[in-house]
Amino acid sequence: MAPGLASSAALLLLVTVLGSLFLVALSEDDQLENLRFVRRAQDAPLVSHYNYIIIGGGTAGCPLASTLSEHSRVLLLERGGLPYRNMSNQQHFTDALADTSLASPAQRFISEDGVVNARARVLGGGSCLNAGFYTRASNDYVRAAGWDARLVNSSYRWVERALVSRPDVPPWQAALRDALLEAGVRPDNGFTFDHVPGTKIGGTIFDNSGQRHTAADFLRHARPGGLTVLLYATVSRILFRQQEGAPFPVAYGVVFIDPLGGTHRVYLQDGAKNEVILSAGTLGSPQLLMLSGVGPQAHLEAHGIQVLVDQPMVGQGVADNPMNSVFIPSPVPVALSLVQVVGITRSGSFIEGVSGSEFGIPVSEGARRLARNFGLFSPQTGQLGTLPPKQRTPEALQRAAEAMRRLDRRAFRGGFILEKILGPVSSGHIELRSTDPRANPAVTFNYFQEKEDLDRCVHGIQTIERVIQSQAFANFTYANASVESIFTDSANFPVNLLPRHLNDSRTPEQYCKDTVMTIWHYHGGCQVGAVVDDDYRVFGVQRLRVIDSSTFKYSPGTNPQATVMMLGRYMGVKIQAERWRK
Repeated sequence: MAPGLASSAALLLLVTVLGSLFLVALSEDDQLENLRFVRRAQDAPLVSHYNYIIIGGGTAGCPLASTLSEHSRVLLLERGGLPYRNMSNQQHFTDALADTSLASPAQRFISEDGVVNARARVLGGGSCLNAGFYTRASNDYVRAAGWDARLVNSSYRWVERALVSRPDVPPWQAALRDALLEAGVRPDNGFTFDHVPGTKIGGTIFDNSGQRHTAADFLRHARPGGLTVLLYATVSRILFRQQEGAPFPVAYGVVFIDPLGGTHRVYLQDGAKNEVILSAGTLGSPQLLMLSGVGPQAHLEAHGIQVLVDQPMVGQGVADNPMNSVFIPSPVPVALSLVQVVGITRSGSFIEGVSGSEFGIPVSEGARRLARNFGLFSPQTGQLGTLPPKQRTPEALQRAAEAMRRLDRRAFRGGFILEKILGPVSSGHIELRSTDPRANPAVTFNYFQEKEDLDRCVHGIQTIERVIQSQAFANFTYANASVESIFTDSANFPVNLLPRHLNDSRTPEQYCKDTVMTIWHYHGGCQVGAVVDDDYRVFGVQRLRVIDSSTFKYSPGTNPQATVMMLGRYMGVKIQAERWRK
């Protein structure tokens, strides 16, 4: 097939792969029967008491809850459902992010920067939606965080024993590895979980049969008598009181709402070492602090929230590692593969790839009913970059979807090489839009605000150019397709809501700005040293911690899920040790 047809269809592959990078047989009732400590929020008592109340059953909350349940009574509150329907196999990895319903496990939001994004709403969090790549943080990152290196390593190993596999590397990924080495991203580090400069094969939470293993799997190792998990439980606020002898307000419980509108209260049992722990993620944790009266005074008062603690740093320092990608059409069929190989450059960019063949062909009856809903950047979700937002009518979206449906299946041959930058240095903030805990807050990431981030992106794009031109990757590129034409085609993909610069002489800097996307590695908003201390206790209150990605200043490693899961286990072990310390 000619490169022109391939490039005209490349949008469809982008829609399906990058829009989804990141339970088939049993019903939810069957799954609940198998997990007897998991129940729906409407079935919970109106009042209950626990040693620990964990808000958010995500990538950090699940390992944390499992660990603390070993010797304590723990309640884990998750606003979403179980992670088994349309998420368990990599063949279905597009389905969740293509779901725009109110019950979707991926709650879509668009940052104030104009970049489409999503936050998890499912037990297991982002580990249910991502591309599955597993790699640790660097030793420098661990030292800078002030973590106990020995406990960090044992916590990583605990995660790896439960979830992580070594991938079977298909030819496209093997060619990417060899091309990165040829492009100078050396040395060859083979298969390793470690974050070291050079090119490596990392771990994956997909097993060799293609089944996804998520953070929710950790709950199977919990002590059944020590853990209760409530699904579809939306926490509206954390409860505080002034306690005699305590210098700060003391957290003593939470209020949550069930799907039927019922209000429930959960209280901490008596005991100074019982705690509420926020693990609601980068958007959810600062949002809930503000809804509970802990945040910037003027902003809270503007929303009619009674200020408990004026804490101006809540919601600040929020960052998202920008991702840029290029689609390379292939003259030969390419097997489905998610992220398996990464090139860790010395210039601060990370190079990864995803590939597939005939992605637009539904693999299940459920997918057929969705009529090729192509993921986060599909016409069905309104992402038509060539039309102004006000012209994106249902009729226009339908015409675009129909045009895609008529494309030749061979158009789906190929893959994306993408780059993500270290850090980033640029950051923004989160603000409340309303006092509704179910609504997304307003998020600004300020992509490429700092020149250092843009320079790193340019170095990454230049590395991708060398990869495309390498002998190692020659079997997966058309001989008559120039690097310039490949990048020009990719630059026209409707990947965000930013204005288009329609010319054929884009600089690498302009390419980075025009084609910026998320890789779902956003973090910050409750950073250590600003909102929480080194033990993740919230400044200005007592018996409240935040343990999740919102505490990070920079994203760890090339992909953060390993470190977020590790942190849940790590802090669970530390909190247990504190509990029994005389």
